[in-house]
Formats: sequence, C-alpha cells, structure tokens
Amino acid sequence: MTEEEIRGWLIGRLPDGWFTEPPQVEADDDEILIVGTLDDSELQEGATQQALVQRFRAETRDQRMRIAQELEHRFERKVAWAVKIGGERTLFTTLSIPVMTRLRLSERQVLDTLVQAGVARSRSEALAWCVRLVGKHESEWINELREALVRVNELRRRGPA
Repeated sequence: MTEEEIRGWLIGRLPDGWFTEPPQVEADDDEILIVGTLDDSELQEGATQQALVQRFRAETRDQRMRIAQELEHRFERKVAWAVKIGGERTLFTTLSIPVMTRLRLSERQVLDTLVQAGVARSRSEALAWCVRLVGKHESEWINELREALVRVNELRRRGPA
C-alpha cells in the first residue's frame, strides 16, 4: 500500500476538527506515522504549544488507539502519531527498529569517536545521529530518490506478469 492509499483510508475515519488540514502520512515496511496539524489560534491567547499538544494527546487517546488498531490490522504495520503546531513537530510514540550493518574499521572509528566525545552514548546512537545528519543536510536529494522510487514501483506493477 502506498502512503496515498493509507491517507485515503485514514481521512475517512478521522473525526472532524482534529486537524486543520489533511494529515501527512509517512510509512515504511514497519511503521505508519500520522502527522496532523493542530489549530494554533489559542497560542495568541496565551496557551503554550506543549499544553495544546498534551491536551490533544489526552483527549484523543482512545479514538487514536482505535484507529491505530484498525490501521495495524489492515496494513500490517505499527502506527505512530505526531502533531505539528506553531512550526514544531511533536512525536507521541514511534518505533525504534534495530538495523544490522557491517562496518569496516575506519567506519567504526567514526562511531567510536562520536561516543568518546560524548556526542552519542553508543555506536548505535552514533549511527542514528549520522543518519539524521545525512537526512537533514541531503533531504532534497533523498526526496528526489523517493520520488524516483515511486515511479520505478509504478512501472514494476504495470510490467509483464
């Protein structure tokens, strides 16, 4: 299933008024992340972002869990939620999936340097830090790759049986 198919299924089930626009959906083989934008009009009245996020999280918990269970059953992936308000994104709960990799000495030394310098507590955390850094600084290129992969997958689906 594509992110668009998941979004279409989801939009039909979300209560009116939760978000100011249709939610973003990010997905991989393991997880579906739903990111909704909250109304920020109360920020001008003195409410804090954190208070609005916590209120939304508490008030919608039962319904979000019910929707997540349906999504998990239908798409066979775990579901996580996040909200955006005032330009900031807050994740509620997301998966942290172990990934096995083989690294050569020079690559392990990079991770060990990050650990020894206190940038990370472990090689695993150092590797996650490196991945986040690449994602941040090469996001345009990675987005182009994702778009190209969507097209490749479309062509594969239409290919000979």
